[in-house]
Amino acid sequence: MEDKHIYNVNIAWTQDRKGMMCSPELHKADNNDMNCIEVATPPQFSSGMPNIWSPEHLFTAAVSSCLMTTFLAVAEYSKFEFVSFKCGAKGVLDKVDGKFVMTEVLLFPEVTISEESQRDRALRILEKSEKACLISNSITSKVTMEPKIIVQN
Repeated sequence: MEDKHIYNVNIAWTQDRKGMMCSPELHKADNNDMNCIEVATPPQFSSGMPNIWSPEHLFTAAVSSCLMTTFLAVAEYSKFEFVSFKCGAKGVLDKVDGKFVMTEVLLFPEVTISEESQRDRALRILEKSEKACLISNSITSKVTMEPKIIVQN
């Protein structure tokens, strides 16, 4: 694998405080149309729009999805079998020195395993994944993880 990778994203304003974000690299499986996401200013801001992905949601999602994909890679490499993985996340936007900043991302990963004896290993793999997550390593926001391991009966 090469060391340097490029990810292209194009965004175009559509109306009000809303636009369409697409990547020429991402196509829908059933045709050649680009896979696009509508984005807008969140409703907490003036003229913000509810029920549409915001940059703040996307920022939080980037950290959370990176944890998941890193966990999947580490688990596969470690030959660690698990039943399921899911992760809730909360991004905290605050004012620091008069500027809005995403100060923290709280991650709540849940890994379901089939045997109690695998609990410590699941936690170690989660912790290793959080440390290796390239998005978390690329931001200045504090990233806090509160893992939960569930044993399926």
